[in-house]
Amino acid sequence: MIDFSVRDILYEDNHLMVVNKRAGDLVQADAAGETGLEDAIKAFIRRRDSKPGDVFLGVVHRIDRPVSGAVVFAKTSKALVRLNEMIRRGEIDKRYWVITEELLPDEEGTLTHHIVRDGRTNRSHAHTSPQPKKDSKEARLEYRMVAGSTNYYLYEVKLLTGRHHQIRAQFSKEGAPIKGDLKYGAKRSNENGGISLHSRRVSFTHPVKKEPLEVIAPVPAGDNLWSYFEQAAK
Repeated sequence: MIDFSVRDILYEDNHLMVVNKRAGDLVQADAAGETGLEDAIKAFIRRRDSKPGDVFLGVVHRIDRPVSGAVVFAKTSKALVRLNEMIRRGEIDKRYWVITEELLPDEEGTLTHHIVRDGRTNRSHAHTSPQPKKDSKEARLEYRMVAGSTNYYLYEVKLLTGRHHQIRAQFSKEGAPIKGDLKYGAKRSNENGGISLHSRRVSFTHPVKKEPLEVIAPVPAGDNLWSYFEQAAK
């Protein structure tokens, strides 16, 4: 079972919860039966609130297992329906932080590729032109460089589409694979087995209260490079 506690909660009310996922944790249980963050949160709420029955918790969006950062969950069916509709309409703004060892061609810009997902290897391939025979899907993101050090660079990314491994595939295609992401061309792995991709911020209109909500996820604890860039970005 994933070790989940109150310190992992970034925001919570009666309708939703935003948590700071650790790299290596699954958001949902997989086909092999390994438990995910969803199960851990349900167990936490059951204990904390002394709930005798089932706990409702809806997954609004997912991030890859080796990725850290903010993930939104709905605590009521009403909130889940509304948040899912907001996701469909592109009304939830998600910003990611990415650390690379190489520079992208420009300090800021838009990347557009055509993604082909390979289910056998759980990998996506980014192409510069459509691949109709391979059922490619257009992938777009905006990026800007936030800070740099001697060997690494920090970028902020806004996803304009939501494709499988999109940021990982697109950055790799541009010659700047994410630090630690061996699957997409990084030189070496990270010590914790994760990759240097962090869901930094989510902002949207609260589905019930109709108030603006912005949640920022602190970078992974104990990682000196992440701590350096968090300070440099201020």
